[in-house]
Amino acid sequence: MPLVCLTDFEAHAREQLSKSTWDFIEGGADDCLTRDDNIAAFKKIRLRPRYLKDVSKVDMRTTIQGEEISTPICIAPTGFHCLAWPDGEMSTARAAQAAGICYITSTYASCSLEDIVATAPGGLRWFQLYVHPNRQLNKQLIQKVESLGFKALVITVDAPKIGNRRHNITNQVNLMKNLLLKDLGSPEKGNLMPYLQMSPIDSSICWDDLSWFQSITRLPIILKGILTKEDAELAVKHNVHGIIVSNHGGRQLDEVPASIDALTEVVAAVKGKIEVYLDGGIRTGNDVLKALALGAKCVFLGRPILWGLAYKAAGRLLRSVGT
Repeated sequence: MPLVCLTDFEAHAREQLSKSTWDFIEGGADDCLTRDDNIAAFKKIRLRPRYLKDVSKVDMRTTIQGEEISTPICIAPTGFHCLAWPDGEMSTARAAQAAGICYITSTYASCSLEDIVATAPGGLRWFQLYVHPNRQLNKQLIQKVESLGFKALVITVDAPKIGNRRHNITNQVNLMKNLLLKDLGSPEKGNLMPYLQMSPIDSSICWDDLSWFQSITRLPIILKGILTKEDAELAVKHNVHGIIVSNHGGRQLDEVPASIDALTEVVAAVKGKIEVYLDGGIRTGNDVLKALALGAKCVFLGRPILWGLAYKAAGRLLRSVGT
């Protein structure tokens, strides 16, 4: 039976993946209220159609940070793609290149950055950074991605501490057992999960630290995880280049607004001075349309990409969103 929508890919992935892997991908923080609200909030928004417009030719191309993409549907940063398919992020990068869209590579990629770039040398790539307490390590990593041709630096701001993800605790998930953090250096064997959960993320980072990042790179800096007008205004004040309205797929702090509910507030706050994007809860072409209509420049998909990898059809999955 052909898979024709994201719900089909989701169901197929659930059948194919182990329970612990599925729970890791789908799990949210605490009661998962925000995770579920991300999807439900879109369904509360109704379209106001306008007819007698010439739609015989449709061109969905747009630009983000000055780079052209074929459609305003791109790939959000998620880690450990090898859990869903052996080629992991290399398959994701190839699909993004073939589709002509942006792929934000995660700090927790299970493939090396060199392999990701080599497999899709013509693709548009941004790099997502979890800030490490060691400034020199951050600098080394940022300079590396810049030299490899990544076009923007996406700093995740909503994860000073890892969210309370109950499924991972129940399943005693140890994602790092057979995976190495190739770009942060490998910790000693047998002590991998604490390294992932505790040491890589700097919980002290604040607004004044952004100037240091700006001083070491020419890449545009995007902040991922902004949900309020106050933080959006501060982002503009600190001269960042873009915002991804996001609640981390409901995986960090539960009971915060759905991404789409926060979008209008953020868009109004930046007053067109920087680009605003959105991730979280997008499951249909109508969802994409709603986000664009409310001011997003483009949207980013997270979990659905992993569902596509489980089917080894990430490119086909992207097409199913736009229909």
